[in-house]
Amino acid sequence: MDKIVIEGGFPLRGDIRISGAKNSAIKLMAVSLLTDQPVTLTNMPRLRDTRSMGELLAHLGVSVEEEGNATLKLHAPKLSGTEAPYDLVRKMRASFNVLGPLLAREGEARVSLPGGCAIGARPVDLHLKSLEAMGAKIELEQGYVVASARSGLKGAEIAFPFVTVGATEHALLSAVLADGETVLMNAAREPEIVDLAECLNGMGAKISGAGRSEIRIEGVKSLSGVTHSVVPDRIEAGTYALAAATAGGAVRLTHVRHDHLGSLWPLIAQAGARVSLDDQSVLIERGTGRPKPVNVDTQAYPGFPTDLQAQFMALIGLADGVSIIRENIFENRFMHCPELTRMGADITVRGREAIVQGVADYVGAPVMATDLRASASLINAGLAARGETHISRVYHLDRGFENIELKLGQCGARIKRVRDD
Repeated sequence: MDKIVIEGGFPLRGDIRISGAKNSAIKLMAVSLLTDQPVTLTNMPRLRDTRSMGELLAHLGVSVEEEGNATLKLHAPKLSGTEAPYDLVRKMRASFNVLGPLLAREGEARVSLPGGCAIGARPVDLHLKSLEAMGAKIELEQGYVVASARSGLKGAEIAFPFVTVGATEHALLSAVLADGETVLMNAAREPEIVDLAECLNGMGAKISGAGRSEIRIEGVKSLSGVTHSVVPDRIEAGTYALAAATAGGAVRLTHVRHDHLGSLWPLIAQAGARVSLDDQSVLIERGTGRPKPVNVDTQAYPGFPTDLQAQFMALIGLADGVSIIRENIFENRFMHCPELTRMGADITVRGREAIVQGVADYVGAPVMATDLRASASLINAGLAARGETHISRVYHLDRGFENIELKLGQCGARIKRVRDD
């Protein structure tokens, strides 16, 4: 098993190219189940999660072929089965979203309940209720969802009781081949949902309203193939922006959509870093002196992303004053706090609220990654710390960050991956 070793205290200077979005790429791979024509995805990140999704699709009969550094070709003229087994689905929660496409195309599916990061219960009941609203019969058998829609899925009105990204995406993937119109109300508005809808529309789907709280999908008989470029990863971009703000220096992010992070840039500026935006890049600069305290509430898009909460905490943990972070999305997403505390952070957690008393500096220490985004917060803290930080269980990191040690190393970070014996 690998670990990351960081010698901290060196400002970052250089350019970082942002990869395609993990959270979009995985759902885009699932569209290959909806057509017998080829699907080509460009700007694809090479991640543990995309490899896991590829393994599951291959199990279902999809031809999965990597071409070059960032292109993936998928083709399923005929599926070989409709069962997604536990050993494949448990590796990644998002793989559960094959259920709807399998139902839409084959009229039946047997899919294991999902796994993934342990950051809360995150039940799939809204996914299943959406499919039931479209006429699917759902049963649970020994950890599997067994679903059938022998006469095909039917258009329906689906009102989500709260904003949910996963269920919105799953409903989109299911409704495009349904008979009639489906209306999603209180839908999530994330850029990844817009990306998915644009890809499906490129295949002949009829989706309107993606990016707004009401989405309408007029079902079609079939979908064609498509070539689609994955949207840049806003969470990766935010992570590296916060790395520069935490460690100091000047980092330019390229191939980025800065409009997808409108809630982040003012908060980084409030913390004392300079943010410069143009059409092609974002420049983050911070000199000497401690950051300023900032209060943050995580919210559904376009609010502050929960996926950047841990990384932002690493920044304000060094602030000259007290900051408060309120986590409104997941109920168990402060698992990184004890690890940051090992590095000298002063954090008190009370339910969904973390009170962060800034300290003058972090001190390198052996720490353990608890989930994907927590891993990134420990990286950022290690970049700013005095001495050497050893981060174990970095397989979490590999789920969502492509070549993180290489990208940071090119900006002067003293970071390396070693075998954890």
